[in-house]
This record gives sequence, C-alpha cells and structure tokens, in this order.
Amino acid sequence: MKLILTILTAVITAALSASGFAASHREAPLIALDPAADITDVYAFRSWENPDSVIFIMNVIPGQEPSSGPNYFNFDDDVAYDINLDTDQDGKADDIIYRIRFQTQIRPPFNDLPVSYAGVDNVKGLPPSIRDLDGPGSAGLGLRQKYTVTEISKGHSRLLNQDFMFTVPSNIGPRTIADYEDLTERGIYDIKGIYQLKNGGRVFAGQRDETFYIDLGAVFDTLNFRRAKPILQDNEDANDGVNPFGNDMFSGFNVNTIALEVPIDQILDDLHDKNKKIIGMYGSTSRPRLKILGQGKAKTVGGFVQVARMANPLVNELIIGTGSKDRWNATDPEDEKQFLNFYLNPRLADLINLAFDTNFATTGRTDLVSVLLKYPGQKANKCDAYNPCSELLRLDVGIDPTPPDSQKRLGVLAGDPAGFPNGRRPNDDVTDIALRVVAGALRGPVPNLGDGVNFNIGAPGSQVTSNGIYQAFPFLPTPHDGRNRRHIDCGESRANPCK
Repeated sequence: MKLILTILTAVITAALSASGFAASHREAPLIALDPAADITDVYAFRSWENPDSVIFIMNVIPGQEPSSGPNYFNFDDDVAYDINLDTDQDGKADDIIYRIRFQTQIRPPFNDLPVSYAGVDNVKGLPPSIRDLDGPGSAGLGLRQKYTVTEISKGHSRLLNQDFMFTVPSNIGPRTIADYEDLTERGIYDIKGIYQLKNGGRVFAGQRDETFYIDLGAVFDTLNFRRAKPILQDNEDANDGVNPFGNDMFSGFNVNTIALEVPIDQILDDLHDKNKKIIGMYGSTSRPRLKILGQGKAKTVGGFVQVARMANPLVNELIIGTGSKDRWNATDPEDEKQFLNFYLNPRLADLINLAFDTNFATTGRTDLVSVLLKYPGQKANKCDAYNPCSELLRLDVGIDPTPPDSQKRLGVLAGDPAGFPNGRRPNDDVTDIALRVVAGALRGPVPNLGDGVNFNIGAPGSQVTSNGIYQAFPFLPTPHDGRNRRHIDCGESRANPCK
C-alpha cells in the first residue's frame, strides 16, 4: 500500500507541476485519493482549562467508520503535519511552525499475525486488554506509532519532546482496549524541548469523535434543507442543545486529531510588537517532493510539497470554485490575491438567491475579504505589503476564553467574543455562521439561516456537556468504539425525520 501511495503521489505531483491535493472533508476532486493528508478541520482558541495557553488542533482522515477493521486509522509516516503561525501580521505564516512527524512500528509477534491489535483479559495465550502505550500494558498494541514535535522558528529547529511519544490507537472496542479514556490520558504528553517552554506545553495525537456537525447530505444536495426555507426561529436559534430540523450526518464517526497546547508568552516572545495580540494560523500537510524515474518508480528529491491547507472553515468548500480547489490547496495563504474574485463575488450567495428567492449581495463583498483575509485596520480593497491578502484563521489572544457552559455556538454573532471568527473552537457552529456571513451578516441583519443542526449529537465521554462540548484537553470527545458504534440517523430516536 505504501508503494502504491508513493507512486500515486509521484504521478499526481508531476501532473500538477508541484500542485497538490485538496483538503477538508473531501471537498476537492483529488482528496479522496489521499485521506491521511486530508485536513478536515483546524481550531485555534485560548484554553479555558489554562487561560495562559493557546490550543491548536488539526484533524485528518475524514468520516472514520469506527468498525472498519482489521486495519484502522493511522497517521502517514511520509506526511509532515504542520501548524503554521503568523505572529507579526505580515500575512506570512512562517514565524513559527510546529511540525509533527510519525513513525510506524509493527511489533512482534504481530508481524506474523493477521491483525494489528488484540487483547482480552484472563484468556491464556492472548495478550491482556491494552491499558498502556508502552511497557507490559501495551502487549496487544501490535501496530504502534511514535512521533516527534519540532518547532521551526527563524531558521532554527528544536525538538520539543525528549522521550518517545506514542499515538493513541483507534477505539477498537471494550475488550481490546479496556478503558479508552484512561488510555487517552496516557497519550497526553508534556513538551519542553531543549530549553523548557515557559509554563510548559502539552500534545496529543490519536483518534477522537468527529466534532464537526452538519446536515452534510442536505447541504450538498443543492441546499436541499429539511425545512422549505432554512431559517431558524429565534427560540430555536438560541437553543444550543437541540437540533431543530436538521440531522447531524457525522454522528457516530471518528477522526484523527493532533492537539497542541502552547503557552501564550512563548508565542508572544516572537512578536515584533507585543501590543499586537492577534496571531494568524493555518494547518497544512505536505509530502516529500518526488521525481518520476520511469517504470513506475519514483524517488525523493528533497523538500516537501504542500498538498493541503486549511485556516477558516468551509472556504474551499463554499467559496473557491471547483476548478481552482486543488491549486488553492497547493498555494500558500500569503498568495491569496489570485483567488480574490471568489471572495468579492461569492458564488454561494448566487446559489442561495436562486434556491430561496432571496436578494443577498453577490458582488463587491469586501466584508468577506475583511473577515477572512485581513487583520483589523487593514484595507479590504487592497492587496499589498501593508494590506496583505492572506487566508488565515486569526485569534486575538487578549480576549479571555469563555467557559464551556457559557459558550455560544454562533460565536461573535451571538455576543461570545471568544468564538469564531475570533479563532475557532470545536463546537462553534461554523455552518450557520458561514451561511449568514455569506448572506451579509457583517453588513446588516440577515435571517437566522442554518442547516438545522445546532450541536454535536451523541458525543461520548465523561467530560461532555449537555450540548456536546468536551471540557478538557484535547478538547474533542472520546471516539466511538468499533463494537458498539452508533450513528444517530434521520428518523431514529433523538433525530429529526428524514424529509
């Protein structure tokens, strides 16, 4: 399989002349070929556990059916998973890069067995349930991934982990993994580096519940929402714990997560002006640059080629034209000027108008340019050195975090300044926010547009609030296990009708 992926990557790299795949929940033509590099979601927010720290999360490998054995879901050893930061507001997210790389091990005796994981207590000849990532409690962990976290800043690199760190495997089932939440805790590591990070930091890599909630099938069936006009009543809009008419089609699915906690003063130390509290970030995945040798062979020729990127949610899905999606993913955010037409003249606004007989503005949308491509105070009608057009997720680290029980799914639109588009938290309802912003919510009042899905239904784990928010690091709920997984589908208990 690895050889096939290597050759496939080489062929596509050559065909696109160093362009790449696409990112986020399969929204561009080529991403289905490379799920391990498919960035589904990116988050950046101040921690409500430790307000002196900022959290960066990148998810990959979309739509994981928990029971998909015997080969489950792993990060790719050949992919560089990067968190890219712009700390001086020049639109170039190269001031600090956190790079995560993985290495897969097949541990004896599993190299001679047909499965990668096995465990059951009190059965002679079989390893006990997996209770640890290393040592005696990890005997049933036949396929194991270790990883490194490297900080790249100002041309210098430093390793942030001094000992081995291991990913938490897919949640296979309660016999194989006796206590998944405890195993998760064992997969949270301190990162200190050669020079200790001030106040410390933490990292987690492994499987989590798919927290992005959306009526996916309805939205992409040409806006075929389950209400004639997808408008929430005021009381429905204010209820963050009930789905008024939509169905969460990611219910019961999992995703692979990299979560990184970094002290804010570690990032601020790299700011030229410490009065600037707003940072920009994006997540990217890159593969080694390859050269075609002929006869189905390829070799690495040095460096990495970016194959996917993501900052603000739903940009490539709902704003960028299909013919440009793959090129967009291979382009750095600082070069967003070439895609400016898609922001100024949003095609989604045209589609909404045609579908629902509305009259939302479809041209001259500098409001979209301001919120998605600019820092505060920069001019929306210019793309130059002083007013760069760069598609970054921007976070004001000077704004206090909102506790989980007080968070509003509509973020800034609902008066919660710590939510999207000020960074992004896992439970921010970016679908409804995006629909309203495209309709013109930043220019004046618009209807309560939405897909009818207000929260992450069925999220498992002991740390989950009533509206699906996981309260502790790594801030995404426990993944569904393969044996007992449950998709809450339309027409079932707790779900809305399928109509």
